[in-house]
Amino acid sequence: MGETAEIDRANGREIMISIQKLNITFGTNHVLRDFNLTLYKGENIVVLGKSGSGKSVLIKCIIGLLKADSGKIEVLGQSIPELNSSELDHIRMKTGFLFQSNALYDSMTVRENLEFPLRRHGIKKSKSEVDFLVHEALTNVGLPNTENMMPAELSGGMKKRIALARTLILKPEIILYDEPTTGLDPITGKEISNLMIDVQQKYNTSSIIISHDIYCVKLVANRIVLLIDGKCYAEGTYNELKSSLDQKVKSFFE
Repeated sequence: MGETAEIDRANGREIMISIQKLNITFGTNHVLRDFNLTLYKGENIVVLGKSGSGKSVLIKCIIGLLKADSGKIEVLGQSIPELNSSELDHIRMKTGFLFQSNALYDSMTVRENLEFPLRRHGIKKSKSEVDFLVHEALTNVGLPNTENMMPAELSGGMKKRIALARTLILKPEIILYDEPTTGLDPITGKEISNLMIDVQQKYNTSSIIISHDIYCVKLVANRIVLLIDGKCYAEGTYNELKSSLDQKVKSFFE
């Protein structure tokens, strides 16, 4: 099954992800209520919300780890709920996911961690081709010559960079970031935020970034979606939302 990004006729931009009227409930907790979001080619969207507001649930729905009760999710023109496992794997090859915990394998070297997505998706490359991809990915995150290190030898910021390198090795069109600066000191958090911008500019990636780190949000967001009470309560640029007179919106920027 091929992927063809839809073109938004109103502005002529490619739609990478389209979410319409998404609902998901856990017991009596209605996490998402008719939630809408459109991600365009080359854009960084930050979904900003309080803890427990449903941000991580949203991105798990996008990559098919969770199934919504109702609504539409299309990634690269494909309806996620309608895909079988092999079709979903194909979409996931084009959709990088940077976990909040980094999810590096402790028993593997940095190189082995980076090679894992290639093996997982059955991508056959020669040793020289794999060497090039590993070197390129590590160079792009500013950590060349770390191939033989173990995760236990890495600082928190280095682990985040290696996790991003592992995502980049498949050359994804879309990257989903789950709280990319959580647990990092302010200086390292700024470095990771700047790295996210570098990746966007170099690869023309389209990203959804889950965060409550306002400094990161200000740096990386082309557009911000406020997730309040399960809905897309407001959206706009950082400056537009920061100057809002709506108290619910203002509370995020005070």
